[in-house]
Amino acid sequence: METHANIDQKSVVKPPISSVGVIGWIRGNLLSSPGNTILTLIILGILWFSVVPFIKWAFLDACWHPDANCREGTGACWSVITSNYKVMLFGFYPQHILWRPVTAIVLLVSLLFISRNRRYWNPYLGYAWLIALVVMGVLLRGGIFMLEPVEIGKWGGLILTLLLSVFGLTAAYPMGILLALGRQSNLPVIKTFSVFYIELIRGVPLISLLFMSSVVFPLFLPEGVTISGILRAQVAIILFTAAYIAEVVRGGLQGMNTGQFEAAESIGLNYPQTMRLIILPQALKIVIPPSVSVLISAFKDTSLVVIIGLYDLLKTTQSTLSEPRWMGFSAEAYIFIALIYFVCCFFMSNYSRQLEKELDTGL
Repeated sequence: METHANIDQKSVVKPPISSVGVIGWIRGNLLSSPGNTILTLIILGILWFSVVPFIKWAFLDACWHPDANCREGTGACWSVITSNYKVMLFGFYPQHILWRPVTAIVLLVSLLFISRNRRYWNPYLGYAWLIALVVMGVLLRGGIFMLEPVEIGKWGGLILTLLLSVFGLTAAYPMGILLALGRQSNLPVIKTFSVFYIELIRGVPLISLLFMSSVVFPLFLPEGVTISGILRAQVAIILFTAAYIAEVVRGGLQGMNTGQFEAAESIGLNYPQTMRLIILPQALKIVIPPSVSVLISAFKDTSLVVIIGLYDLLKTTQSTLSEPRWMGFSAEAYIFIALIYFVCCFFMSNYSRQLEKELDTGL
């Protein structure tokens, strides 16, 4: 028996190395035909003449030290980042108390990561958000608890971008849901108002709303009354994003089967209960991908506040590049900003995919 088993094991012929593993994958996918081989060689040539020089420019020949003279180098000047990251990230916030905006950002990001896990969705998380918002406001504004007061006009950079996006998107989503329900309403006044608002806001670009909030709106205020430009821009972003969210949510509501409404009515649920317990949970789950697309676009559109003079992440970077020492090194600065926006957008997109998997019921 042992001899027979040894003979069987020796008689097993393993597949050739060229057909399995990495070599097999390359032969099967990249070199499977003359056409694929030529296309692979062309792509490799493009990568060789583009990626290799970029790596050499961005890393091998780059200047990293804050005091480096980039004019003498041939690579990227990352010194524009290492020398000015405080201004780019925090604007004109007093540099001797930068621990306050840093703490506020860490607190905000920590709560966002915790909120990703649906196991922590309970009243305590809501209380934690309320307390954190108060703490962030106190840290940024100061004036109490022996904290040095800081004018809102000095808030800038990354902290302003996060404030405009996080609070703008948070407020715009429930407002968009209400507008979608209003457009589906049988009450003529509510439906007419919702349709008029949605079509009016969607018919104009965000820049026009920002200009209205910055230039026209102050003309209607009583003499001596002023409202912060940051607050006006925040309201404009909320109003603009809510209109697009409303149309996305309305698509989800229209995709619901009428049998859902009939079943809710048969068990005695009224309209608010039907929407809250049955219709909206299903409709919002259906429209997660387009909703996140709208939110990501709105997050990137917050950079348009540079048009009205607010020193967000883009504006503070532009102010840094206006210095003669850093003129001609805008590519490095904008790559740095692009990476920040990419990380934030990737976080939102990744969370949406995770939420889709968790809420997938197989229907």
